Amino acid sequence: MLHCPKPEMHSKIWIESSVTLSPEEPLVEMPPSTKSGTLLRSSTGRPSPLGVSQLGDAVNFSLFSKHATSVTLCLSISGRSREFSKMESQMQEIPLNPKENKTGDIWHVCIENLPLSGVLYGYRVDGPEGWHTGHRFDKNLILIDPYAKLIEGRRVFGDNNEKMSRFLGTYDFSSLPFDWGNDYKCPEIPEKDLVIYEMSVRSFTADKSSGLEPSIRGSYLGVIEKIPHLLELGINAVELLPVFEYDEFEFQRHPNPRDHMLNVWGYSTMNFFSPMSRYASTGGGPLAASLEFKKMVKALHSAGIEVILDVVYNHTNEADDEHPYTTSFRGIDNKVYYMVDTNSYVQLLNFSGCGNTFNCNHPMVMELILDSLRYWVTEYHVNGFRFDLASVLCRGPDGTPLNAPLIVKAIAKDPVLSKCKIIAEPWDCGGLYLVGRFPNWDRWAEWNGKYRDDMRRFIKGDGGMKGTFATRISGSSDLYQINARKPYHSINFVIAHDGFTLYDLVAYNSKHNEMNGEGGRDGCNDNYSWNCGFEGETRDPAINALRSRQMKNFHLALMVSQGTPMMLMGDEYAHTRYGNNNSYGHDTAMNHFQWNQQLDARKESHFRFFAETIRFHRQHPLLGRDTFLTKADITWHEKNWDNFDSRFLSFSLHEGKYGGGDLYIAFNAHDYFVKSVVPPPPSGKFWYRVVDTNLPSPDDFIVGGVPGVKKIYEMAPYSAVLLHAKP
Repeated sequence: MLHCPKPEMHSKIWIESSVTLSPEEPLVEMPPSTKSGTLLRSSTGRPSPLGVSQLGDAVNFSLFSKHATSVTLCLSISGRSREFSKMESQMQEIPLNPKENKTGDIWHVCIENLPLSGVLYGYRVDGPEGWHTGHRFDKNLILIDPYAKLIEGRRVFGDNNEKMSRFLGTYDFSSLPFDWGNDYKCPEIPEKDLVIYEMSVRSFTADKSSGLEPSIRGSYLGVIEKIPHLLELGINAVELLPVFEYDEFEFQRHPNPRDHMLNVWGYSTMNFFSPMSRYASTGGGPLAASLEFKKMVKALHSAGIEVILDVVYNHTNEADDEHPYTTSFRGIDNKVYYMVDTNSYVQLLNFSGCGNTFNCNHPMVMELILDSLRYWVTEYHVNGFRFDLASVLCRGPDGTPLNAPLIVKAIAKDPVLSKCKIIAEPWDCGGLYLVGRFPNWDRWAEWNGKYRDDMRRFIKGDGGMKGTFATRISGSSDLYQINARKPYHSINFVIAHDGFTLYDLVAYNSKHNEMNGEGGRDGCNDNYSWNCGFEGETRDPAINALRSRQMKNFHLALMVSQGTPMMLMGDEYAHTRYGNNNSYGHDTAMNHFQWNQQLDARKESHFRFFAETIRFHRQHPLLGRDTFLTKADITWHEKNWDNFDSRFLSFSLHEGKYGGGDLYIAFNAHDYFVKSVVPPPPSGKFWYRVVDTNLPSPDDFIVGGVPGVKKIYEMAPYSAVLLHAKP
């Protein structure tokens, strides 16, 4: 860290006080509305730590900009006004002297007599001009401090009256530390035991059907109210879609085909330290958001549920050069924070698909990323992170792929972060597909995209997939059995937030994204889906029964696979987005969890099957292994591996030293009945049927199992069976 070698040289800043200043002291007048009568004293300050920090009764401000030629600190001491969007013209401005207020590339100033909370601040930054330089300085803008811990802006999600609101940093040094409680304990669930539930804070309770008061719908506190549902389902980790500050109105800042939408997913980060302020209850603002986020984490931990954050370090909200939305990094030091090619007409490299790419392996950007991650662990007690488009972290400043990217290694080796769950989405929009090859130092887990695709193809009945299906269900050893990696480093999923929901996977052959405004061009085309005979909603009982069976087949396959299972919010009741496989911009029932209308209607059937299957996965030791299967652990009842047309697979898992009883599992993806030869159970035991996805509820899952399994088990088309060997 940097240390300031300069002596503290003081100057005074006058703010409507009756105290007389000497002629040589500069005067800076506040707007007439300010009546603080406070004399502020400024000193050179310290370069470390970056951001805002308390120095005794004073407040230190520190900002990195390598290429800036001038920096001005802007303050609003009166806090947030009713006309927040007009506050910029009323802010107090303090120019920083580069000879006194700069150490290396860091600009800094310390202000005495400044309130310890409620102050809004930002920076005007100027520097070299000329498009060809790659710089994007604009001294007319007041920019957010990249290290701001809290962001003030629009208070209510989707408030049209504040659509064009600007955002500013703020801080709080006056509140007491959060009380985590004497009996508080952060759960430390082994990675092999995780069952992850991917969910959106807002969409989980935003709908009226949640039964919550309007003031807490779509909030951190709303999640707390629904913890009983998570416990009933049986998951033990939530993976929250982005909860860093972002602007849900970003699509509406200029006319475009998407200007009817609100960003409800949040993959457009504005600041990496501040919790999304509009997820606070009752429009409470950034302080309330910080407090309520901690309350949510504490409540989830008390319920034995870990918290994993989906984080977006591959790009920011600032878009591209054609329609820039400059709020922070772009105006502070574009050539440092982003990958820029000044020799190209389009200078911003775009490996994220969102107009810009964060320069993650630049030393200062890497420090920012590490500092923010540590902050979320130490301040908010989160358990881990899933890195969106993580292959961007594996690129150098010019976009070249790196074999040993510094930021990826630093996260894996960091004394704080190495103890967390670390999950990569191992691809980006520039074609750097690293599934099974993501640089990992034996610590990083991966979203296994090959698992998703191969499971979908086999269960819907594609030919030639049996061997690959067997590889995926047994732990993807072809991808992860290397060095000290484990089966749980494969995050297995069939469904995630982007793409079809589980119901839509079995109800639509094609995406239906017309409501997104891009003529159906957005969203993935390779969904490996099958509508079971009719596109979309139908009242045909045979088709609906087949769809129900297929959803259960997918869920059973996920829960009996070696590796870490992840499911999507809403799949436990068969949520539909009506074929939209890219629903990021719809703050409606398309994304909102439907509590009464759908969950309650399917609580004793579809939901019950999902919950019982999760519970079985967590309780049976053969389904949460920390080592790869050997020949002694599994028997494949199969001789037709090379038969392209064979769509049936069965196998037995043997308890060995793990205990729990052998399991026989079979999947029939044919469109006709198959007579499955059931192997003899171990000596002294009998087979009990636990699962048959062809049977109606509650017979599709029998807790404890049903005895009397015969040597030949007739398996219906598109069905799956699980037998358990017990005395």
